[in-house]
Amino acid sequence: MPQIPNEHPTLWIRSTRSDSLKGKTIVLAVTGSIAAVRTVELAREFIRRGADVHAVMSEAAGWIITPMALQYATGNEVITAITGKVEHVEFFGNLGRADLLLIAPATANTLGKIAAGIDDTPVTTFATTAIGAGKPVMIVPAMHEDMYDHPAVGENIEKMKSWGINFVGPKVEEGIAKIAGNDEIVLEVERTVGQDSLRGKKILITSGSTAEPIDPIRILTNRASGKTGNELALEAYRRGADVTIVHRNKLGVTGINEIHAETAAQMTDAVLGELAKGYDMLISAAAIADYTLDASEQKISSGKGLELSFRTTRKLIKEAKEAYPQTKIVGFKAEAGVDSGELLKRARHTLKDSRLDMIVANEVSKGGIGTDNNNVTILYSDEKEDLNIEGPKSLIANVLMDEITLLLEAQDEE
Repeated sequence: MPQIPNEHPTLWIRSTRSDSLKGKTIVLAVTGSIAAVRTVELAREFIRRGADVHAVMSEAAGWIITPMALQYATGNEVITAITGKVEHVEFFGNLGRADLLLIAPATANTLGKIAAGIDDTPVTTFATTAIGAGKPVMIVPAMHEDMYDHPAVGENIEKMKSWGINFVGPKVEEGIAKIAGNDEIVLEVERTVGQDSLRGKKILITSGSTAEPIDPIRILTNRASGKTGNELALEAYRRGADVTIVHRNKLGVTGINEIHAETAAQMTDAVLGELAKGYDMLISAAAIADYTLDASEQKISSGKGLELSFRTTRKLIKEAKEAYPQTKIVGFKAEAGVDSGELLKRARHTLKDSRLDMIVANEVSKGGIGTDNNNVTILYSDEKEDLNIEGPKSLIANVLMDEITLLLEAQDEE
């Protein structure tokens, strides 16, 4: 990235991952948990997504990690005391310039003080000011499990949730209520203060491969990894959507509803059941098996000739379109061993024949399946020009969600 004169060298990583937090100011408030050692990399992750990060520390946090480390991590002076500059008001007063107060890690002591309105550390003073001004506050607890299980701690957390404060984690294991992972924290911050173009929308995504049983051990499947579907689910969630993903993998994001479906029939039934609950969009990114068979109830002995009799599976998109014609649908078309002209010709046929709103086409013989990158073309049901995207699947998900946002906005205006 171009260097800005007089910019701290540590900020040269700004926006190297994405621009999801570009223009946002995050105050990272650190308290005296050993998990404070995680905050250096956490701050860097926000900067990699375009954010401006400032740190504020309690005295106890300074016993774990030095202010110099967080100055390096953020590129800004660290606030360790409230001075005549009234830093808490500068960032979180009614005219304050910060977008979010993120308290990570938050100890049981800090939770109790915030819940009681006590502000005897820089962190709790920032919290009192931000809450009083109605600014977004997010808290990431970290402590021993016995402390987390104290009734007062639970009551304090519920009290603060009733004020609109978001909590991320903790992850309870090994007798410790551990700080949430950086990826989870970053995702929740993106959802809270990033663009909210899909807020209030319900999006259903199918992802990955299905698996048709041959016997209790063997399956018939394909090479689809589900990486694209996962990235689509994450991007929709970032933008504020209520997201459900149907697949045979595991994404493991608390806010995203996951439905396990092994076979093509299970996936089709799951999607139709979900659509009955009312969705704005179905993104059919899964590579659903075209053929299935009657599985043997016992393992088929090896070393013998084997003949299998296949039959075609149900067509998910066809059934979804017939049952819920008002739902917008984005389909995917994968081909192998064809040139670009033939790929787009086949994709346009599927787009029209299946009455889709958009279709994403790619030729996978040279890559795309199981990789982190792809080369795809988006085709539209109207006269809009085809859009080619090449790069990481996270980029493809980002661009596709831009197009989906425009599609849903146009629907709202009808």
